[in-house]
Amino acid sequence: MITDLSQWTARPTPTSAPMAGRHVAIVPFDRADHQGPLWEAFGGIATNDLLYHFGWPRMEEATDLGAIIADMNAHRGFVTCVFTAPDTGLVMGMASYMRIDEKNGVCEVGCVAHGAPMARSPAATEAHHLMARRVFDELGYRRYEWKLNNANEPSHRAARRLGFTFEGVFRQLEVKPYGNRDTAWYSMLDREWPVVRRAMEAWLDPANFDADGAQRRGLKQIRDDLYENGS
Repeated sequence: MITDLSQWTARPTPTSAPMAGRHVAIVPFDRADHQGPLWEAFGGIATNDLLYHFGWPRMEEATDLGAIIADMNAHRGFVTCVFTAPDTGLVMGMASYMRIDEKNGVCEVGCVAHGAPMARSPAATEAHHLMARRVFDELGYRRYEWKLNNANEPSHRAARRLGFTFEGVFRQLEVKPYGNRDTAWYSMLDREWPVVRRAMEAWLDPANFDADGAQRRGLKQIRDDLYENGS
């Protein structure tokens, strides 16, 4: 497919400026404010298990977590977003814009971690909806990536559910504390985003949930229906 990019210009860098939804409020990472609450949201010392596939050094306390995230923001180009509850400010999780390539309009969402307060909840879906909206709708990026340890099956499921497309596995890409890492690559393109966005919005609509909070239609089902109907 030939795409006319004669008018293309480099895109602005994504920021962690606040984003607000019904189920989640996104704020910039602040080490003093967030290292302790993130540590607690991730289960204290069990943070090491939750973040195992990141391949980070072992952490013993909240300051270790804060130091790693702060260093990645200061020296490795991470832009970390913290997920909080809109009504209480409770810290629930995080994700980062990373591997940002403004020239080509490409960036990755990575180091995704949902603590117990938001795991498998509307807040998790809405957080990724808001982050993708910033990349595509506000900044005009062409490609949004999700990469993961190929052994991390829950992350595979999350990427597929959210509408990312599997592209393949880079074998023996890195040496991590746990050993070899084969990295699976997923992407979402600007031309795919409109259907993905509509599906997310339809899934998040309160009418999609019954009185007990159970979904009436799954996110993938809604997206598949939109594609089938040519939307």
